[in-house]
Amino acid sequence: MDVNFWNTRYKESKYAYGTEPNDFLKSKFTILKPHSKILCLAEGEGRNALFLAENNHNVTAIDYSLEGLNKLSKLAKERKLNIDTLCIDLSLYKIEANKWDAIICIFGHFPSDLRKAVFNQVYSGLNNDGFFLMEAYHKNQLNYKTGGPQVSELLYSIEELQNDFSEFENISIETSIKEIEEGKYHKGTSAVIQVIASK
Repeated sequence: MDVNFWNTRYKESKYAYGTEPNDFLKSKFTILKPHSKILCLAEGEGRNALFLAENNHNVTAIDYSLEGLNKLSKLAKERKLNIDTLCIDLSLYKIEANKWDAIICIFGHFPSDLRKAVFNQVYSGLNNDGFFLMEAYHKNQLNYKTGGPQVSELLYSIEELQNDFSEFENISIETSIKEIEEGKYHKGTSAVIQVIASK
């Protein structure tokens, strides 16, 4: 699942995961203070960044797929929204310390070395009282095959995320089985893991 894979997927005329925001993010975003400065990691075609911008937050979306970010920019222009985009591999990106009021990661699945490198920067990247919100597939998703990578290393467990985010004193990590309807590639009964952490 390298950049060529994602560019090919995002070249499709339809939005691969739809244009509606992730339901977990939609249910929790009200914890964010007004006009938060938000970084969206592995944001793809931008459905969550667009939703946050529509709710008056200042959003930067990062992804290494130019095709995905082009589709984000197209919708942002149509909706008259200002969203900063950054096309870069996360392995080359350093999250600036004490810069963000919130960092969002929705279905961002990374090899273990990259996961540790990125997630270990989240705490320092947040301002005091900042939030990290994440939903992704749990390792049990291999039993469902309704979306996400079909490789255990790219899926998440509570233990791994507890270790990655050990700097946070205020953190909730929960798993659940839920129905997901997000475009063509996230569809059906799924095993997910959700994180809410505050600095």
